[in-house]
Amino acid sequence: MASSPAGRRRARRPARSRIAALGASLAALVVVVAGCGVVSSSAPPATPTGFPGITGRLAAAGISVSDYVSGDAGCTDPDLVPASISLHAAGLDQATPLKLYLYVFKDRPAWERHRAQIGPCAQAYVTDPQTFGEIEQSPYVLAGQGPWPPKFEAALRQVLDLAAGTGG
Repeated sequence: MASSPAGRRRARRPARSRIAALGASLAALVVVVAGCGVVSSSAPPATPTGFPGITGRLAAAGISVSDYVSGDAGCTDPDLVPASISLHAAGLDQATPLKLYLYVFKDRPAWERHRAQIGPCAQAYVTDPQTFGEIEQSPYVLAGQGPWPPKFEAALRQVLDLAAGTGG
């Protein structure tokens, strides 16, 4: 039995109504999300780079890293141990590997609370305080016995500056 044209129209109307309702719901959702500020056309702020990213940036700058040890602060300060990584670095005008200590803090407030502790900690591993080297770039502090040759130090500074993003 063939259906009448009126019957076919009735079968189509509910599908069109559902599509129209779905379209209206999606439009309303877009308006709500945009109104909440969830939709953004700007890039998110740069976040600090983790240790693997820092070593990659150092390698690209001509500095090789080896013998790294997580949790080696160079001293027994319980606040610094979790944030520390000892490493050996060489390259550019630093021919022999130099032991350095990288302290990576969670964010800028943690960096500000703890960076003053690094000097006293360094007394455990620095043999000549006159040539102690230190680079502070939130959320990082890199420290070690110096003197550091100029190209080596400049590359360390540049890498930490780039790796810091917005500084945590």
